[in-house]
Amino acid sequence: METIKSYLEAMFANMPNTPEVKKAKDELLTMMEDKYNEMIADGVNENTAVGTVISEFGNLDELAEDLGLEKEVEEVHEREQEIPRRFVSMEEVNDFIASRKRSGLFVGIGTLLCIISVTFPILCDTAFYSKFSDKYGVLGMFMCIAVAVAFFVFNGITGKDWDFLKKQPCQIDMATANMVREKRKDFKITRAWMHTLGILLCAFCWLPCAIIDNDVCPVLFSVGIGVLLIVYSSHVYGAYETILSLNDQNTISGRYGREEDVEYVNDRAKVIMEVYWSTVTCIYLIISFLTFRWESTWIIWPVAVIINKILRLTLTKEED
Repeated sequence: METIKSYLEAMFANMPNTPEVKKAKDELLTMMEDKYNEMIADGVNENTAVGTVISEFGNLDELAEDLGLEKEVEEVHEREQEIPRRFVSMEEVNDFIASRKRSGLFVGIGTLLCIISVTFPILCDTAFYSKFSDKYGVLGMFMCIAVAVAFFVFNGITGKDWDFLKKQPCQIDMATANMVREKRKDFKITRAWMHTLGILLCAFCWLPCAIIDNDVCPVLFSVGIGVLLIVYSSHVYGAYETILSLNDQNTISGRYGREEDVEYVNDRAKVIMEVYWSTVTCIYLIISFLTFRWESTWIIWPVAVIINKILRLTLTKEED
């Protein structure tokens, strides 16, 4: 029976996601189930029953008139001819997710190295009281930046293999979408912990500075590690979101893997909520580094939480 349901999903994957189409899909599933159960009751083996049901009900072009979907089926054929979509296999999806995990690590470590690079002159000046301390410090700083740039360049080159996901229409099947949904679900708790810890490290990075006689180095290390955690978790979670967004959002397949997702009033609202916490983090760091009032700028975070709640209430679609 699962084979029949999977076949039905493939049949309706590119159909418009409208109440009429959903109703017709449910009606067809009922007819297929009745035929299947009838054949099983008559002693027909399962494989033969499945094959017969698919051959009898498996052509949507022939059933369009009976289901009242002539217009929708014709529109689907026209759309497929005008804008063909590249099918992305499950293996390709797994490779893309692995690539994004590496990318998140490279970008996160590169950002960490850039942030802490300025600590080398400070540490060398403190640890070595000689005429070469400044040179060693500057050398360490530029070596740190060079390694960070190498990470960024390598990430940019390897990431180009997946540019087609953004530049051309693509689609995935239901099995792949469900696999990605489960991976995203499993990562949600990890992402929440990494985001929370990253935000805490950024928000309270001034504590070591207050304790260790205004030494700025612990502040930069704390901020760097916090940003690393946020960047990595965002990259990984973003990979799942990218894959689940491949299918045309106006079709049945557009909801694959997103059955439990929050729906926003429009695409602009969705983008706002996706970049919200990254934007807050950038604002916090910019203001904190410009003013160096770390003991005061932490107030940005509770204010950001309140604003986030208001935006979610305002931009989320109400359930029917």
